Amino acid sequence: MAKKASPAGIAEGSFAARNLWADQVFLARGASGGERAGALKIRCDELVLSAFPAPDQRRNVHLKTLTLKGFKSFASSTTLHFEPGVTCVVGPNGSGKSNVVDALAWVMGEQGAKSLRGGKMEDVIFSGTSGRAPLGRAEVQLTIDNSDGALPIEYTEVTISRTLFRNGGSEYAINGEQCRLLDVQELLSDSGIGREMHVIVGQGQLDSILQATPEDRRGFIEEAAGVLKHRKRKEKALRKLDAMGANLTRLTDLTNELRRQLKPLGRQAEVARRAVVIQSDVRDARLRLMADDLTALRNLLAAEVADETALRERQAKAEAALAELRTQEAEAEAAVLQEAPHLVAAQETWFGLSGLRERFNGLVQLATERVRNLQPEAIEESSGRDPEQIDAEARLLREQEFELSREVEAAREVLAAAEARRLDAEQALLLEEQRVTAADRAAADRREGLAKLRGQVDAARSRTQTRSGEIERLTASIIEAKERGEHAQGEFHAIEIQVAGLNQGEVGLDQEYEQALAALQRADSAVEQLRTAESVGERERAALSARLDALELGLSRKDAASVLIASTERVPGVLGPLAGLLQIDHGAQAAVAAALGDVADAVVVRGVDAAVQSVVLLKEQDAGRAALVLADGAGAGPAPVGAPPVGTWLRASVRCDDSLRAVVDRLLVNCVLVSDVRTAADAQRSHPDLVFVTQAGDIFAAGVVHGGSADTQSLLEVQAAHDQTTRDLVVATHDLERARFDLVAARNVQSTASDFAEGALNRLHESDARMAAVAEQLGQLGQAARSAHAEAERLTLARTAAEAAHELDQQNLSTMEVRLAGAENEPAVDPAGDKREIFAGQAAGSRQDEVDARLALRTGEERVGAVGVRAEQLERAAGAERQARVNAIARRERRAVELVTAQAILAASRIALSRIEGSVAQAGRDRTAVERAKADRDQLLTKLRSSIRELAGELDLLKDSVHRDEVARAEQRLRIEQLEEKALEDFGVEGDVLIAEYGPLQLVP
Repeated sequence: MAKKASPAGIAEGSFAARNLWADQVFLARGASGGERAGALKIRCDELVLSAFPAPDQRRNVHLKTLTLKGFKSFASSTTLHFEPGVTCVVGPNGSGKSNVVDALAWVMGEQGAKSLRGGKMEDVIFSGTSGRAPLGRAEVQLTIDNSDGALPIEYTEVTISRTLFRNGGSEYAINGEQCRLLDVQELLSDSGIGREMHVIVGQGQLDSILQATPEDRRGFIEEAAGVLKHRKRKEKALRKLDAMGANLTRLTDLTNELRRQLKPLGRQAEVARRAVVIQSDVRDARLRLMADDLTALRNLLAAEVADETALRERQAKAEAALAELRTQEAEAEAAVLQEAPHLVAAQETWFGLSGLRERFNGLVQLATERVRNLQPEAIEESSGRDPEQIDAEARLLREQEFELSREVEAAREVLAAAEARRLDAEQALLLEEQRVTAADRAAADRREGLAKLRGQVDAARSRTQTRSGEIERLTASIIEAKERGEHAQGEFHAIEIQVAGLNQGEVGLDQEYEQALAALQRADSAVEQLRTAESVGERERAALSARLDALELGLSRKDAASVLIASTERVPGVLGPLAGLLQIDHGAQAAVAAALGDVADAVVVRGVDAAVQSVVLLKEQDAGRAALVLADGAGAGPAPVGAPPVGTWLRASVRCDDSLRAVVDRLLVNCVLVSDVRTAADAQRSHPDLVFVTQAGDIFAAGVVHGGSADTQSLLEVQAAHDQTTRDLVVATHDLERARFDLVAARNVQSTASDFAEGALNRLHESDARMAAVAEQLGQLGQAARSAHAEAERLTLARTAAEAAHELDQQNLSTMEVRLAGAENEPAVDPAGDKREIFAGQAAGSRQDEVDARLALRTGEERVGAVGVRAEQLERAAGAERQARVNAIARRERRAVELVTAQAILAASRIALSRIEGSVAQAGRDRTAVERAKADRDQLLTKLRSSIRELAGELDLLKDSVHRDEVARAEQRLRIEQLEEKALEDFGVEGDVLIAEYGPLQLVP
């Protein structure tokens, strides 16, 4: 929120910062202020004292932004935007409002840590919290609106920044350019502000302003009026004048001292005149001695020159022979390089054909296995009965069922008639019994006769016993029939459960076989893929090995650099080729090589002394010229300011040891890496002081452009390619070993899957055979169980009828026995007219007929049901057998099609494999021939190099002798030159004149 405030609103416990040149006043209030606690007020000119300029003379410049990075509580980058007028920043105590005022004072050059409410200057750097690590530096940027030119700089905005590092280092910058603290103070002092040209009113300091003495107020007024700036300049000028006066006094003392030393020097001049005569005699003697020494040295030099011719001739012959051998070596190396692609091609061809052969071998094995698995088996037909025969049996059973149904209907009619007759007979018997009962039982019994009654009693007793025997027989038969039915039903249920398990097992076996077949196909595919991967890995590794050999051969060059690298024992300071000591980002090798130029093939030496020894060695061996880079360990070189206009600094793409950092930075200073030629050309037009290098190695500099296609690679690029190829070879070898390991595991999986698939197929065939046998057994057991249950029911009905008849016979027997006993005790009675026996016989016969009819009906119904069930079972069995045969035919046809396909693939694979075998043999012979040729060339190259080493050793001995003679002659010439120079310097006489006038042939005067 923003609000206006008057000077009276500034209370004790507040902070205020006032800029005289601007119209802004900063007020940070604490909890003890008169207004709401935690408010930061940015106030204009109400605090301006009476010495302020008039309102119409005030400048319009003001603070625009204040950016804090890592300063005190501002861990992240924070930017405050200021506008003319009043701005209030609200926040609780401890939220960092006072840090804003401290940042203003600090960025304008405050050097006192206590003025910034700290113990030391490093306290202004963010020290970290529990959730954030401390920072390594603090930076504050202050942007000032200079649209009216109040600051003496040609910018409408001026940004002053100050950076403090935790190690104590500090940097100042004006508009991004580094400068000194004095430059900042001078810039701000000319505009009326600066380190001491603003007022910071902190906690407890407001009283010092309000209660100031006239002298203190004068100081404030002078500071506000800009007098302090001129006073500081006056004091600085006075200090310079005092220093100049001290120097003038010292000069006067030196002049007086020299005047006192002139008299002793005059006396010394007189002594010197007397010494002239003596020196003349001494000069003549010394000249004659020098002339004699010079003559002797010249004679000795002439004798040594005469011996040089023979050594030079021998050296020339040895060098010619060595040059011839090196020419032959270069031709042999060129032939090896030319044959390297042929060798790589032959190896790749052989590896490719070998991999193809392995693939076709696997295909032949797979096709053979499929053909073997798809061969028709010895017993493929279903083992069940003929479905037509089963249908015929079912039709016969249906006809029997129809006939039995008709018999059942007839039996039902017979049963109805028997029931009607039974009812009539029982009704007649009941009426007769009622009639006889009404008569005199005694008379009637007596008329029957004792003999007949006894016979009836015996007959009734006999029938009763017969009925009892029949009931026992029927009970035993029922028990036996039930046992047979239960046994058959138990076996039926057991086999039915087994059939259910077999059905589930059949489904499981089908799924198991399909899964096993799919697993086998996946294993075959995995083996094939791994074989291909192995072949590709072998080809890739062979290609990388050949490329690495070619790159190593390219690195082993025969030039001055290689001579230095091979002579590390004689020159211990040689560290190696520069290309081997630099690590360059991928894609920047060509750019770095182009920017370095000839230095890319340079040799790194340790210091100037090692460089001198290297140059002397090259001259001694006449090995040519080489570029040397001095690893002086000077640290980082000159670094460009800021980021490049486009691309990145090329030096950022190079990593090296600290000892090379400085020289690499100097070589790549102002070099910028860009993507293409067009970007480089456009950037170079607008920045001619920079050098732009494309990734392809094209260079665009001021007035100079280097570019085009590269005919050969530099040593730097070859070294980078060698390192990359080495890494790729390690990765390819690792991948090949892993592919081989995976191939062994996949082959084991393939073998296991093949065995499992074959076992699943065998188990499926066995299950089909078991299903057919169990189905037939189920039919037999079902028929047996139904027959046993029908027989048990029929016997049960017969036993029920027999028990009813037995009970009736028991009642008749009891009645007859009572009647017999009564008849024996009473007089005989005429039984005439008693028809109960007739009616009873008729009723018993009717009941027996009804029982027989009911048994016949029940037996017929059971037979109809049994025949229907059997017919239905036969119909289902015929349908199942037909479906099984259809399935078998479809399976047989499918297997036949698959067999034909597998046989065709097997035949084609064998033909292709035979041709590939011939191609592999031819490729192997070609590879062997190329390798033999390469071995012959390598052997020739080894012999040539051995001869070169021997001849080079002999030449080195000659060169050493020549060198020693040259050194001796050089030393001799040096002594002659020194003697001539000494004669010329000491006596002003040249060597020829010295011998002519003072030589051994001249007489002494």
